[in-house]
Amino acid sequence: MLNILLSAATVLLAGTAWVGPAHSAELPKGAAAHNIVLVHGAFVDQTSWQPVADILSKKGYNVTLVENPLTSLAADVDATKQALAKQDGRTVLVGHSWGGVVITQAGNDPKVSALVYVSAFAPEVGQSLALLAKDGPQTEGVKAIHPDAKGNLYIDPKLFPSAVAADLPPEIAEHLANSQLPLSLAAFEAPVSIAAWRDKPTFYVITTKDKVIAPEVQKLFAARMKAQTTEVAGSHASLVVHAKEVAEVIEKAALAK
Repeated sequence: MLNILLSAATVLLAGTAWVGPAHSAELPKGAAAHNIVLVHGAFVDQTSWQPVADILSKKGYNVTLVENPLTSLAADVDATKQALAKQDGRTVLVGHSWGGVVITQAGNDPKVSALVYVSAFAPEVGQSLALLAKDGPQTEGVKAIHPDAKGNLYIDPKLFPSAVAADLPPEIAEHLANSQLPLSLAAFEAPVSIAAWRDKPTFYVITTKDKVIAPEVQKLFAARMKAQTTEVAGSHASLVVHAKEVAEVIEKAALAK
């Protein structure tokens, strides 16, 4: 579990699987979806979503953080579907980075009213993360991905801070680098068989200083999906540094009819 104490301009990431609505909060009038399910990316755990979850839960939304095992696409999709099964009514499904692949496959659930991609891969049917990484620009982050002794993938810890989290305090970026959760090669190579974004209202947060998924690639994903886009001047870790802006986009998706 990545428990990270961020000082002054940052926040506390506390690991939990569920963040309920604040008792005193009332949902914004007109909210079509009361539930939000957040799917994390590779190399980190669900606490990466905690700053966003805190903002949304204080507004009265029912927020669930999915704990991806990262052992296969099927396992992560199953974990997401289990979270969706527990929701009562319309739900916004959100994915960061690798989580975009997961929500593309899992997002056809009838409870899902909208999809939100945050610095995320958005494959078409038949595309895998491996294929997208191969065909896209070889960014600093992509070039830093290597297999460990067991064949699982991780980002070179020495390159992680600059490639993934350049706008986080160095000591926090280094902690993340040394606390990575590897992504299995099986997950990396698994193609999606569903593109849920074809049938759902879709939103995309483009991070313009991203060194993992090039901003121009994020724009291509968003254009292909006909997503409503919002640009944030941040790194691949913008869901932490720019949690307020990311939460605003998710709330916009929750208000979509």
